[in-house]
Amino acid sequence: MRQILFSLVVALCGTAAAQTETPVSRILFGSCIKQENPVPIFETILSHQPEVFLFLGDNIYADTDDQELMRSKYAALGEMPGFIRLRETSTLLATWDDHDYGVNDGGAEFAAKKEAEEEFLDFWKDPEDSTRRNREGVYGSQIFGPEGKRVQIILLDTRYFRSPLKTGEKRLGGPYYPDDNPGLTMLGQEQWTWLEAELQKPAEIRLIGSGIQIVAEASGQETWSNLPAERQKLLDLIKETGAEGVILLSGDRHWSEFSRVSENVPYPIYDFTSSSLNQAHPRGTPTQNRFRFSDKTYHRENFGEIIIDWAGENTRIEFRIRDLRGNTRISHSIRLPELSIRR
Repeated sequence: MRQILFSLVVALCGTAAAQTETPVSRILFGSCIKQENPVPIFETILSHQPEVFLFLGDNIYADTDDQELMRSKYAALGEMPGFIRLRETSTLLATWDDHDYGVNDGGAEFAAKKEAEEEFLDFWKDPEDSTRRNREGVYGSQIFGPEGKRVQIILLDTRYFRSPLKTGEKRLGGPYYPDDNPGLTMLGQEQWTWLEAELQKPAEIRLIGSGIQIVAEASGQETWSNLPAERQKLLDLIKETGAEGVILLSGDRHWSEFSRVSENVPYPIYDFTSSSLNQAHPRGTPTQNRFRFSDKTYHRENFGEIIIDWAGENTRIEFRIRDLRGNTRISHSIRLPELSIRR
């Protein structure tokens, strides 16, 4: 059944029509793969039998405007036995972050972004008639499951359209600072319009994936909080569209942590961060984040796991960060009614 599900979704990758009648209950996610190094965690991931796996960016470290070189780095990932088996047995959905985009911390100014998008879509096997091949940016959406058990997965592109970031004195997380300029954008107008329409589609659970953290405060690193008007726009859009069941997923940081914003939102908005799939964080010290609601962070190889226990109004969603051996390092559970708009 999983292989049938995989075939259906790949054939419709990036299109608004993608939906299956088979509910999913086990979704795994991760980010940041140095493709020249082994990725033994693929074996651990396979042992947990994901129905869907989300690659949230830095899926390779290309850092180049040379298409041929980028293609060779994708090939290195694609030839890994663990990746091959994951592709054969699970539905794979992906967005990018800066290193697979092509330039560290890059945004809309990157001259080779169209070429980078071409390599991305080729590697992730988008068909020639896919929506993503006929527009700029690699954002996309899929819906899994029948009415009452629908999971909408929205993967954003926070690179192709993003305005330049404000820089200053380097802090623990990096040189970036919040910029209140209302003319700056994270997603670009076309993607914002698309996202508004996606959030109005019926679904019980909505997973929104972003290469960079959305909820975490700006502490020098790249985060939505560096463009505070855009961060607020996303939170406001959830309320304005009446979208319930929204949960955010992110990567990038080379550590895992759980963040939550509870004020001025229609219900608590969670951001579950998992990173990296094959790199340990050399410093092991997380940046300041007043939205971190768990005192635990994890700084070695890890992936995220989402287990959905479908039970109607009592549906339970369990989030876990698992290490190289499959041990749970951080966990949190949510009941679906907690993600309902307060009236």
